[in-house]
Amino acid sequence: MNTPFDIETPEVRRPTLVGRFRANFLTGLVVIAPVGLTIWLIWSVVGWIDGFVLPLVPAAYHPDRMLQDFFGLDPSMQINVRGLGVVIFLLFTVIVGWMAKGLLGRSLIRFAESLVERTPVVRTIYSGIKQISETIFAQSERSFETACLIEYPRKGIWALGFISTETKGEVADKGHTSGDMVSVFLPTTPNPTSGFLLFVPRADVKVLDMTVEDAAKLVISAGLVYPNENGKVQQNGVVELMDKIDDQEIEKRS
Repeated sequence: MNTPFDIETPEVRRPTLVGRFRANFLTGLVVIAPVGLTIWLIWSVVGWIDGFVLPLVPAAYHPDRMLQDFFGLDPSMQINVRGLGVVIFLLFTVIVGWMAKGLLGRSLIRFAESLVERTPVVRTIYSGIKQISETIFAQSERSFETACLIEYPRKGIWALGFISTETKGEVADKGHTSGDMVSVFLPTTPNPTSGFLLFVPRADVKVLDMTVEDAAKLVISAGLVYPNENGKVQQNGVVELMDKIDDQEIEKRS
């Protein structure tokens, strides 16, 4: 007989066969997807570099030909050996960089650039690629160092941006502000490579403690990945993701 003081325990529903299948499938994806995509990406990049570099290498020095000659295999047997093109590309790039730092290399580069600047179509293509390369690979003071918040596109709405430099020159002189101005790059979501360049008074900029990398993750994830109290983005491991999947399945059954 039940009394008013008895606590009714909710009936726990047992997972169905479809529910267990769905949970196991999602757990398998969590385990396989990161590893599989990483291996596929590395394998594809290495194959792309080999396909570009190996045709420039004499056929007698191809890795498959050298293995066939060493083991005495049939020349018609195909042996796919990847990675030699990457090694050759790295060595070639290091040698070119070492030569470019010398006096002779600098002179040749200036002479080649002077010829390129005189060619109409080639000049436009070369200058664009050069600017992109300098932006990506050059380590200079022009890189973003601070994440910030600004009110955009109107008061009361805050947007995440990156402070690039202090505003200088004609833009700073004609900005008609009472204080200094800073140049802020406002990225778009989920592609942070595009955005807007804004010149904002320093007093209207709120500097954030999070790093530029964490702020970029916040932009790319469309606000789904937030830093914790220490300003660092929490990286969930595979086990944590598996636990989340199990918790979701339990919530669906309850």
